[in-house]
Amino acid sequence: MTRAMRRPIAAAIGALLVAATTAACGGGSGNDADEGDDTLDVWIMQGTNPDADDFFAEVSTAFEEETGATLEVEFVEWGDAHDRFVTSIAGGTTPDVAETGTTWTPEFADAGALAPLDEHVDGAGVTDDLVEGLVEAGTYDGQLYGMPWYAGVRSLVYNTEMFEQAGVEPPTTWAELEDAAAALKKEFPDKIAVAVPGDAEFTVYPWVWGAGGEVATLEGETWTSHLDSPESQEGIEFWTGLATEGGYSSAGATTWRETDVLDSFAAGDVGMAVMGSWTPGAIVDANADMEGKFAAVPIPGKDGGISPSVLGGSHLSMFETAEDKDLAFAFIEMMTTGEFAQQWGQESGYFPGQVSLLDETLESTDPLVAPFAEQFVDGGASVPAAPTYGAVQAKATTSTMMQSILSGDADVATASEAAAEEMTNILNGSE
Repeated sequence: MTRAMRRPIAAAIGALLVAATTAACGGGSGNDADEGDDTLDVWIMQGTNPDADDFFAEVSTAFEEETGATLEVEFVEWGDAHDRFVTSIAGGTTPDVAETGTTWTPEFADAGALAPLDEHVDGAGVTDDLVEGLVEAGTYDGQLYGMPWYAGVRSLVYNTEMFEQAGVEPPTTWAELEDAAAALKKEFPDKIAVAVPGDAEFTVYPWVWGAGGEVATLEGETWTSHLDSPESQEGIEFWTGLATEGGYSSAGATTWRETDVLDSFAAGDVGMAVMGSWTPGAIVDANADMEGKFAAVPIPGKDGGISPSVLGGSHLSMFETAEDKDLAFAFIEMMTTGEFAQQWGQESGYFPGQVSLLDETLESTDPLVAPFAEQFVDGGASVPAAPTYGAVQAKATTSTMMQSILSGDADVATASEAAAEEMTNILNGSE
């Protein structure tokens, strides 16, 4: 990106700083009180791991033993975090290290707030052991600004009892998926064979990628959405066609979010759906009778293999305000590799960002573990690593496209062309 393209973000930061109160600013190494001591200030998002206090007490002890420095961890609510980051970036009061959502990392890197990690990662010898999709999401302008920490991924979850009664096997191609949906509809006419939600952006992209399409690409300094390419349209046509042509979904799902899919699946009303690796526990919590009655497979590719799925999770990023960047990376390395990375993943229900830590998981025979891990490693992908992608999500560009198709207001060609135009404009700061 050029400096000219950074101006809207810088302007937003400036406006927020003027409006913010001093109390809203997070303490970091930019604060005078912190200068010169052996303290590392870290922000961690609150709510990912219910045992975070005990976990970071262990980490703090190990970090002090290894480095002699004190670890100061502040937990920040996800809902408040973005504004706090923007305010602290504007005021130079950022922490030394922070957890950054995968769609935030490019934005903060574009603002000049993050320090590149490539040399540190190379020096640690872990470059080739990081999950590719998380590396892509943390890379901006050719440099890595977000160290993969943890993530989840969506795969195809199915009701094993319904599949068995309908006499179908888990699908491995799109044709098999459609055949399975037809068999489920015939056997269970009052249920939803496959949920096709209209307000669930990340359940759409696997079909775009699976058909060989792209959400958006960067050429030079210009982003271009390809949701309207023939390949993307083929994938969107298949996914929406399960509802509009096959009748395998329901009209009510036109406005569904992923939480609505989960609720209906937990109630036993859905045969199969694209759902996250973090949802099995929630399904059983919602309905204990579903225990042992569902499993997962990677989202099938068009003619076999795996359709890529969005990796959603977090990076650990180092801020330019960190005085001791070697100390900052020592913490990042401790958290993202080895035993603490594995422990965090086990306690939070997410996957670590280091491939070697997934070996045992990939060998699991648990029908709700190994398929997600396979999708994560072999079929994980990222949304466009653009600093303006958050604005695309705020505009609900993809969901608007989906809802217009599912409701019958527009065909795939018309809706995808409108979505591609809007996404391109937003990514390039034209809207």
